[in-house]
Amino acid sequence: MLSGTQGLLFVLALSLLSICAQQSVGRVTLENGVKSKVYLSPKITQHPGSVSNKFYYDIEFPKGHIAIKSFNAEVVDEEGNPVSLQETYLHHWVAVRYYQRKGIKEPKYNGNLGFHQSDFVIARNAGVCSKGLTQFFGLGSETRKTDTHVPDPYGIEVGNPLQVPNGYEEKWLFNVHAIDTRGAVDAMGCTECRCNLYNVTEDEYGRPLKPDYVGGLFCCYDGTQCKVKNGVQSVKRNLYLKYTVEWVDWSDSIIPVNIYIFDVTDTWENTGIHDCLIEFNVEKNENANDFTSIRRSKASFPISGDVVYGAAHLHSGGIGSALYGEDGHVICSSKAIYGEGNEAGNEAGYIVGMTTCYPKPGSIKITKDEVLTLESNYSSEKSHTGVMGLFYILVAESSSTLDASVQIHQDSVVPIFFWGVSVFGLAIFAAVVVSYRRQRQSEDGYHSISTST
Repeated sequence: MLSGTQGLLFVLALSLLSICAQQSVGRVTLENGVKSKVYLSPKITQHPGSVSNKFYYDIEFPKGHIAIKSFNAEVVDEEGNPVSLQETYLHHWVAVRYYQRKGIKEPKYNGNLGFHQSDFVIARNAGVCSKGLTQFFGLGSETRKTDTHVPDPYGIEVGNPLQVPNGYEEKWLFNVHAIDTRGAVDAMGCTECRCNLYNVTEDEYGRPLKPDYVGGLFCCYDGTQCKVKNGVQSVKRNLYLKYTVEWVDWSDSIIPVNIYIFDVTDTWENTGIHDCLIEFNVEKNENANDFTSIRRSKASFPISGDVVYGAAHLHSGGIGSALYGEDGHVICSSKAIYGEGNEAGNEAGYIVGMTTCYPKPGSIKITKDEVLTLESNYSSEKSHTGVMGLFYILVAESSSTLDASVQIHQDSVVPIFFWGVSVFGLAIFAAVVVSYRRQRQSEDGYHSISTST
């Protein structure tokens, strides 16, 4: 039998091993010159029928002047297990870059600043919407099976100190919109934010909803409750958005790409302003011969460049989407991938992925002021509320250096982090021997559809 001191040392040694193991999960790894790190968002607490649609400011993100090569995310539980869309529907997650004045206190996690204050400046993507859809990265239920890799020699440039306003620092925020459909009377209706299921007549700011507004984001805001079956117990659980970022250190041989997001609700063709309404409804078609609802919008493109990547964002009921050039040629088409089972990543009835486009470098070009057409197709066999038709493309302004190879720094950052954790662990162990204990905790800290998706 262990003595009291030996037992204490043994227990604390096990605790130390546990701490080190947890820390090592988040270390930076290096493979073929590409750095990668896995992060967790702050916890998302839910119960059957609940909605969480919060902002998380100053989230963990790679530091320095870098080129992002991919950004992937999924919802997991406290044990790190993937959570099925049939339990928690991921309406959307978006990552937004912003500049915060130095010395200013961080905003609360759920506050929507609107970025009207001079202390916080949104550093949006390149367009095309005049307001909203400002994110650099973002997906929804399709997040697990949609490729986000940026091919060589391209990269999404962030962390350039020359782009940060004087007296500010670059930061990132998340907006995660998750709907718990466990025990729901109508799970798909909850995911489509049908107002009658949420018993909502006002938006989150207390403004009355229009009589013809039957479903959408104004009915499933943070803190609302979708109707569940009688007898369903309100069991809470904590979830997280696990996100993995891959990047390389910036070099002159990397070709920067600009992010553009198109919205099929864009009013530009009629108003001359890129007013993106974000969501729309699909009416049930009583004509049994055709169950395809087609919606189109046009947008003028601001630069000339080469398309590097493309993917659409649709909701359940979506079939596919395509972006066309002014002469009618296909720039990129993206089709919905539906699940066929129950396991996470293959949930029947849900879009679990979108096909993507990776044109041969320099093969798909867009010219400045070219009028593009976005088309989104949905099934109209039954009605759908609050759906979206977005299209995300990466465009390189110049193709003059396409033959350049990416110079990737091979400097490994793993040993620095690893030894830092190890020294910290040894310090704890030594402290036990001399009756001194020390504990360290860290938490990390996303954006509402009003300024993103």
